[in-house]
Amino acid sequence: MNIANTKLKITEKIGYALGDGAANIAWRGVSTFLFIFYTDVFGINPAAVGILMLVARFSDGISDVLMGIIGDRTKSKYGKFRPWILWTAIPMGVILSLLFTGPNLSPTGKLIYAYTTYIIFTLVYTANNIPYGALMAVMTGDDKERTSLGSFRMVGAFAGGMLVQGALLFLVVYFGNINPNIELSKVNETKYEVTVSTKQDVENVNIKTDDGIALFSWADASISAEENKPTTGKSFSMKANENYSFIVEGEEDLVESEISIIDQSKGYSYSIYLLSVVLALALFVTFASTKERVAPPKTQDSNLMKDFKDLIRNRPWVILLIIGLVFQTYNSIKQGITVIYFTHYVHNQLLAASYMVALMFASIGGAIVTAPLARKLGKRRVLIYAFIFSGFVNALLYFCGPQNTGAIFTLGIISEFGAAFMPTLFFAMLGDAADYSEFKNGRRATGLIYSAGSFSTKFGGGVAGAIIGLVLAAFHYNGQDSAAIQSAVPGIIMLMSWIPAIIAFSGAAIMMLYPLNQTKMDKITLELNKRRELDLIE
Repeated sequence: MNIANTKLKITEKIGYALGDGAANIAWRGVSTFLFIFYTDVFGINPAAVGILMLVARFSDGISDVLMGIIGDRTKSKYGKFRPWILWTAIPMGVILSLLFTGPNLSPTGKLIYAYTTYIIFTLVYTANNIPYGALMAVMTGDDKERTSLGSFRMVGAFAGGMLVQGALLFLVVYFGNINPNIELSKVNETKYEVTVSTKQDVENVNIKTDDGIALFSWADASISAEENKPTTGKSFSMKANENYSFIVEGEEDLVESEISIIDQSKGYSYSIYLLSVVLALALFVTFASTKERVAPPKTQDSNLMKDFKDLIRNRPWVILLIIGLVFQTYNSIKQGITVIYFTHYVHNQLLAASYMVALMFASIGGAIVTAPLARKLGKRRVLIYAFIFSGFVNALLYFCGPQNTGAIFTLGIISEFGAAFMPTLFFAMLGDAADYSEFKNGRRATGLIYSAGSFSTKFGGGVAGAIIGLVLAAFHYNGQDSAAIQSAVPGIIMLMSWIPAIIAFSGAAIMMLYPLNQTKMDKITLELNKRRELDLIE
């Protein structure tokens, strides 16, 4: 029996899945929360944040390719790719923590700090995730078993995403509580004046009631009505021993203990520190529970130029490169705007956590049914349908008002179910592209193929960040200015609805050019298994 075609035990699949769970604590933590952390907490201009993400992600492409080359040429008793998961576990936790640490610096110093930590994060993430992705292709030579492994991987990814997206905002509230002095006086049955102060300077805090129902407006009569629209919370900076007064309406029997003021900088930092420990532990489990089985052909020489020539001539891979860019841009815009949308349009930031958890459950459901659907219809056809279906449903969010939370949740969940097919199939199809290269050229550069595919997805995240930043900047968004926030609401709605939908539709059109249907893959798998059996005999 060809060991390259061995069916994997469920324990090994779960162990592998934990690796993407860990990666998504970092990836989704960054894609979902870093933009709002930079703009609303750290105080960086949104256009500057967008450019930062685009520049860093593009430069990351060089390190992706280099890491693929290094992975293919790594030799250790643990294999080519597994040792990198071990070596990068702790560094990735450390740099993720630094990314969400906001030191008190000048505007220029903040930009330098953001660029430095973000670029280092992309390098460490690359050193971890390129080998992790390539590991899938060498754990088994069976393309259908890889699709199953891809489903496990995506369940792990979405579970990690659920952890960070569902828990982080609540952890921010827990760790960021500054225990301020609060004085409350009743105006009428549902209207109060609230005055708050603290003993230390806090650069950025958020005040709201525990259930998020009451509306806050500044008590200062000199602030214009346009600038002082009532919202379910207010973000502002506090100086030690100064009083800040608000008019609070919409709740009966309000007491001081039901009002919270959160130091967002401290809250974000401490929360990420805790999640970084979980990330490192999960990567250790992945390393210990997986095994490499598929090796390059024995006759293959180490020739980098041949590897690159094979890659450029690999049509399935070229199309997947574009598809990775498209689907990651689509998903990253949706993820990156969610917290801003719920904070400044729905006016209930904590509801974003429930929304993202609901979407994670939908994603897990989508990942679970991907493998049986792909076996029945083929990976290519299922991915085309997923782009069209998810994009169309997502566009309907444009018609939801801030009070239509039921419709927002329903449309978001349905759209996310379709979006879950995209990464699940994409990473399995990169393994197919590696098989295609070996079938056609007699050579296999798994790490290089996955590195370039990874670059497309990471650059897609950078493109998404740039789109979000430029659209918000066009609407003059400033996360620390309530008037500027309100003027940017139309842009926030566009980013949540039809802008990502257009990108999804383009992905469906491009995917129609992909040449590897299931019939062709069955022939390729059969032929490669014959070759590998001969290699074992020799």
